[in-house]
Formats: sequence, C-alpha cells, structure tokens
Amino acid sequence: MPSDFPRRIVCLTEETTETLYRLGEGERVVGVSGYTVRPREARQKPRVSAFTSAKFDAILELRPDLVLTFSDLQADITRELVRRGVTVFNFNQRSVEEIFAMMQTLARLVGVAERGELLAAQLRAGLAAIVRSAARFPFRPRVLFEEWKDPLITGILWVEELIELAGGQPIFPELRHQQAAPGRIVDPATVIERDPEVIIASWCGQKVNKAAIRNRPGWGALTAVRAGHVYEVKSTYILQPGPASLTEGVRQLHAILARVAGVAVPAELLPEEKCDPELAAAAVPLPCPTA
Repeated sequence: MPSDFPRRIVCLTEETTETLYRLGEGERVVGVSGYTVRPREARQKPRVSAFTSAKFDAILELRPDLVLTFSDLQADITRELVRRGVTVFNFNQRSVEEIFAMMQTLARLVGVAERGELLAAQLRAGLAAIVRSAARFPFRPRVLFEEWKDPLITGILWVEELIELAGGQPIFPELRHQQAAPGRIVDPATVIERDPEVIIASWCGQKVNKAAIRNRPGWGALTAVRAGHVYEVKSTYILQPGPASLTEGVRQLHAILARVAGVAVPAELLPEEKCDPELAAAAVPLPCPTA
C-alpha cells in the first residue's frame, strides 16, 4: 500500500465503506457507521457514528488520516472533525452519474484509479443490461416511489433515475431535483389524481406497512392497489447512493416493474438478496429469496 495515500479511513456512511471493499481496499477502513450492512466483514469494524451524530472521541482514537462524510446532513459532523484537526472529505452525490463520480474519486484518493475505472465500467454494464431488458416491456408502468409515509415523500433524484432505467415512469418527475426531503412532500390526493400502476415503498429504518398504504383514504381506487402492486424495497438497497443502489437496488426495481408489465426477468438480472416475498407469489415466474 503506497504510503502517500490514506491508510486509516473512517467511513461515516455505508456507500463509501462498500466502495472501498469493492475496490479491494477494505483493510484501510478502520471505523464505520452504525448502519453498516455491506459487506458482512465490515460489520466487525468499530462503529463510531449514526447518520447525523458521531462519537468524536472514538473516531480520534482510531487515528484516521481520512474521514469520509456525506452531504449537508453530516455538515455539523464534518465541521467538528475539522475543528479537531481531522482531514475530512465530504461527498454529496445525488444522481446516478454523481454516484459514479464518487466511486472514481474515492479510488483516486486511495491510489487505485484504474480499479475505480474498472468498477465503474462493470456497474455501467449492469445498468445497460437492465435497460435492454426493460426495452422488452409492452408499456412503462406509472410508479409512485414512497420514501416516507407521513408526510408522504417521493423519491430523490438517483432513485427516480433508476426507476426509469428499470422500466418505470415516475409520477412526480418535477420533484426529483429537490435534495431536501421537505421539497419532495406530496399530497396523497395528488397521488390519486396521477393514479400509479405500482407503488414501491422504502421507509428508511422501518419495515413498510403495505396494508396501511392500501387503506389510505381514497387509495383503494388506485390502479396499483386494485391490481395488488404495492411492494417494498429495503432502504439499504436503494436509499444509499452507492454501489448497492446500482446493483441490487435497481435489480429489485426491475423485478417489480417486470412483474407489473407481465414480462419475465432474465436469470442473470434477478435480485440476489432478500426481496419482497409478494413477488414470488405473483403471476409471472420470478425466483426470489424469502428466508
């Protein structure tokens, strides 16, 4: 490992942890967020933060030469670490292309730029395969992506872009560029007017209550509800702007949309992780882990 690149890195969100491991540089990670899920071995690292709070003394004890943070939501953490003399790099990726830029920038930061280019090329090839599969759909289903329940918040930019790549048509495209969640609050009555053909929910940190969605006033008349097309994609797969969203997240979106469109998914594009078990019970065959 070259000595002129960071050797002890603390990652305060999961997407940079996962990227470093995918680059083959997981040994550099010495501390992680408490929400870290992937890869499994990263869970054994010291957990030194939540999302908007951090254990500053614990971070300093790890003697990091670089701490990676994310967005304005961790601006206060970034400021305090800088005040304490720590080198911090704050990423702020909000789109699919910005996710790619984050991964390649991180690869350059640790001295493995070529591996970053290879990783990006592999992930782009995967997205291209999803796009080719979605081109077989007889129609593009209208999609409500529900990021939160009360107030009702629709999808951020990278999620809406992935829905389009996966074969869907978001019903609130005008809100996707609103970075802050309050800018993406929608009136449930407007959802009724736009009548989604599928509802995909991902409540950050909570299991989706699909019955509660179906039973909202007036929502029983929605095409999605009448057809039984209300699904969950766990937030760890889609609400973190990193490799997981570009792989497992978009695969699960594609599987759901293929179900709605009545098209089978090629075996090589099936979800690999645990996904919504209702997919396995629907009409078009689609193997899906349910354990």
